[in-house]
Order: sequence, then structure tokens, then C-alpha cells
Amino acid sequence: MTSHNSVADSEVRDPFGTLHRALWIGGGQWAGKSTVARLLAVQYRITVYHYDYHDARGHNDRRIARRVDLGEPATEPDPDKVWVHTTPEEMSAATLAGFPARFEWALDDLRALVSGHPIIAEGWGLRPELVAPIIDSPRRMVVMVPTPEFRRYQLQELPRATSLGHRVSDPARAQANRLTRDRLVAEDAVHTAHQLGIRVIEVDGSLDAAAIAGIVADHFSPYLPEQDRKS
Repeated sequence: MTSHNSVADSEVRDPFGTLHRALWIGGGQWAGKSTVARLLAVQYRITVYHYDYHDARGHNDRRIARRVDLGEPATEPDPDKVWVHTTPEEMSAATLAGFPARFEWALDDLRALVSGHPIIAEGWGLRPELVAPIIDSPRRMVVMVPTPEFRRYQLQELPRATSLGHRVSDPARAQANRLTRDRLVAEDAVHTAHQLGIRVIEVDGSLDAAAIAGIVADHFSPYLPEQDRKS
């Protein structure tokens, strides 16, 4: 979790008031967060910040600098060490430990955004424990997680869901480790959200993306543009 000083810093360094007006969609991988955010962007003419895109691309220099600050090699870790020879529990712990620093990078991006309409930030790194200190109501956040059945469906239907993005010596083991890590990280998000009174939406595939977007829009309704709502 962020420290008290870090949270206070975040509150001070919000020149356009963007963070306090933002809406947040966190949760597990492959729950449809990006799709829902895009649908809401079109329907309500709001701005969407895709955490995963920025985290994977725009924050690489900061990631390298952080490794150097921690006394680690500047180069990417060996893929086999990360994905094959590390247990899912260790992977989950490392991912959770790295989220606070990555969250601060996302906040820097968001602080620079100005919009006449609300901004929705979505991504798995937008953790309930990190977002909670900077929102004035739990209604400003939802946590979306896939059920195990829907996760399996996503793996079958979305080729990118099975792509590790790294060459490893044992792809099957690496993928199994990754899936278990993702489940553990999602379970932690659900547990923390319940503790903080933040709504959790389980996505099981029984509703299409538009219906899930409708549920999220209803949750966010106090903050969405009244004139742009559609019956």
C-alpha cells in the first residue's frame, strides 16, 4: 500500500483536480475492463485512460530507473527465471509489491489530463487499496474479475490471452504459472475491495459487454454527464 506521505503527495500534486474526479475500473486480467471502458467512452463522451497500455509502453524508462535504484540490473530479467523457475505465489507477491510504484506513474499520467467530462481509468494495476485513499466515495470504483469458467473461455477465444510475449524453455509451465499468478492477484483485489466497501463485479459470460457496461454505468451514474445519458 502507499504510505501516508505518498497519498498526501498525490492529493497535493493534482493541479487540474483530475484524480478526485476520476472513475476507476480495477480487477483481474481478462475481465473485459478495457472493453467496458471503451463502450462507456462512446456512450457518455468521456475520456479513458488504459493503464495496461501505458504501463507496458510509456513507463519503461521509469521501470529501468527503478531497477537501477534498487541495485538490480538495468536489463530485463531472464524470462525463464521470471516465468518458469518462480512459483505463482512468488510471482503474485512480486506483482503486488510492485503495484504501488507503478500506480504512482499512472497518477502522473492522469494528473496531466484535463477533460470537460469524467475520466475513467482502467487496468489491473489500479488496486483498491491504492485508489481508496484518493477517492471521496466507493461509488467511484468498481473491481471486475472473471470467473474461472469465463477465464477459460477467454483463453480459447482470444489468442493474445495465451501469448506470454517471451521465449522460454517451458512454455506450458510458464503459461500455467502466469494463469495461477493472475488468479491470485485477482483474488487479492476482490478480498481488498470487500474490506474497503468497493463493489466487485464477477464476469461469467452470461451477459455481453454492453450489459456489463450498463451495470458499471449505473454504479457510476452520480458522476456521469446527465445530458449524455441514454435510456
